[in-house]
Amino acid sequence: MTSIRLRLLKWLVLPILVFNLLAASLTYLLAWTPAQLAFDQGLLDAAASLATRVRVDAGAVRIDAPAEAARLLGTGSPDASWFVVRQGDGRVLAGDPAFPRFRGGEPVRDARINGEPVRAATVLVAGAQGQVEVGVARTLVQRRQVRSAILRGLVLLEVLFSLALVGLVWFSVGNGLAPLARLRARLDARGSGDIAPLIDAGMPRELAPVVNAFNALLERIAAGSRAQDDFRANVAHQLRTPLAGLRLQLEWLGARHRDDAATSRVVALLLAANERMIRQANQLLSLERAGPDRLARVQLAPLDLAALVGEAVQAFVEQAARKDIDLGFELAPSPLAGDRHMLRDLVDNLVDNALRYTPAGGTVTVHCRATGDGALFMVEDSGPGIAPEKRARVFQRFVRLDQHSSGSGLGLAIVRDIATLHGATVALDDGPEGRGARFSVLFPPA
Repeated sequence: MTSIRLRLLKWLVLPILVFNLLAASLTYLLAWTPAQLAFDQGLLDAAASLATRVRVDAGAVRIDAPAEAARLLGTGSPDASWFVVRQGDGRVLAGDPAFPRFRGGEPVRDARINGEPVRAATVLVAGAQGQVEVGVARTLVQRRQVRSAILRGLVLLEVLFSLALVGLVWFSVGNGLAPLARLRARLDARGSGDIAPLIDAGMPRELAPVVNAFNALLERIAAGSRAQDDFRANVAHQLRTPLAGLRLQLEWLGARHRDDAATSRVVALLLAANERMIRQANQLLSLERAGPDRLARVQLAPLDLAALVGEAVQAFVEQAARKDIDLGFELAPSPLAGDRHMLRDLVDNLVDNALRYTPAGGTVTVHCRATGDGALFMVEDSGPGIAPEKRARVFQRFVRLDQHSSGSGLGLAIVRDIATLHGATVALDDGPEGRGARFSVLFPPA
């Protein structure tokens, strides 16, 4: 995945650094070239001054006040200096015989004296026996010092200037991308079910198409969500109503043919199948309502869990009586914030699950009380229980540990999802005295 920030920095910082390097090179040339010309001009001036001391009397060439040569060559300079006065035939009249002899060419050039590199300048003076060569040479110490000083100054300025430019570019890119960061923060702060359109006020013109496209996507998602809600409502009506009517018809048919054993047996099987279809349809709808995508749409309101459990348990009294199961409950006020319909599904599934798997003559006890950690809801049964190694699987969808049971494997998955939506934790342990199972749901404080 590429980064816009890195791409901008690459296309801004690298060219700036290249141009900065080229500018520094040009600055170096502009600073060093005049300095070098000034040094060469100083050599020429020293040679010309020394040439004015050359006298031609009666055909003889002599040096007037040769002691002035040291002063003219600059004894205070860190460079070692040499001079020479030489006739056209090569005879040295004054100075150092090791001074190289030049024949034509540039008046200032590089040379070596006693193996040491120097810069030398020569001028010609007319004499009786031809031209007299006057030369002055200096080592390159001072030139190197000046060049080093120029380089140090330029490098320091180049580093400071480059860092300042990079910092400015980094700040500018970050400031330019700040609207993207704000947009990302606003999206991250949204819940999974928040599909309200983004407000484009204050957004840069470049981000307007992105915001508009995102809002159009949110509108399509909202339309799809509304269609799903309508579909669930239609399914609830289209499934429950015919199935309830079918049950009434079957019960009427069973009552009419009570004396016919074969017909009664078939009607009983049809009634069991009808009941199973009603239960599975209700569970599928409950499972969809408790899906993770509905987290933001859950309306949590203050309620008393004990009152809700008391209402729910009453619907199972007849079912427990048919199986000769002792259904008891211990309810104490347990305030919490939750969705009444979803919590009713959670209670119904746990109680129904306990009644289904508890054999005749067993017991099922429902507890509800407030604790220091929140509201606690428990269902204990004296059924066969669940082995510890299988307990993690029972909360998965369509998992049935007993292949002979009539359940669909959705009840405990619904319990888990509803508990997750309410920030609650579900635990499965052994029942009282190590018999049966105990399901506990601990809700956070209201």
